[in-house]
Amino acid sequence: MTPLDQIQPFSDLPLPVEVELDRKSLTVRQILELGPGTVMRMTRSAGENIDIRVGGVLMGFGEIVILEDNMGVRITDFHQEE
Repeated sequence: MTPLDQIQPFSDLPLPVEVELDRKSLTVRQILELGPGTVMRMTRSAGENIDIRVGGVLMGFGEIVILEDNMGVRITDFHQEE
């Protein structure tokens, strides 16, 4: 039985996927001023490498890409424990 066969019963289980584009510190005043349509500048840009986490566990790496008017992540590598 292959590892994929072993996890087949769990194949439809939803898991949170997280990619962190940036971190920013704001004052309480700045947070209270946030609202719909607010644009926050980030220090990261297209082509930069980022971590990809599934359920909080590092699973791979990617790079920031721009797709028309949207930002996305291209998976570049999967983290595999041997």
